[in-house]
Order: sequence, then structure tokens, then C-alpha cells
Amino acid sequence: MKRQKRDRLERAQARGYKAGINGRSSEDCPYQMADARTNWLGGWREAREDLQSGLYK
Repeated sequence: MKRQKRDRLERAQARGYKAGINGRSSEDCPYQMADARTNWLGGWREAREDLQSGLYK
């Protein structure tokens, strides 16, 4: 059974989350398209909230 590729927007959010966990700035968003950029920033914000709540150190 073939594996389907993940949706581009899901991938953008996952990459934004990783960037947020690693302490990168929101200005480092590599996406230019509005919807992908929105998802990347959403993942970044979620990661920053997780860091502040103590889920990661």
C-alpha cells in the first residue's frame, strides 16, 4: 500500500512548530503564500506556547 504525501499546509505547520521549539524567530518563515505562511506561523505560535507552559525545556 502506497503512503500518501502529507498535505502541504500540514507540513508547513509542522515545520513552523519545529522552528518555534528550536527558538527561531517568527521572521524566519520561509513561505511566501498566505495560507502556507499562516499555517507556519500557527505552528510556531503553538510551539512557543508549549515552551512557555513547560512542555519543553
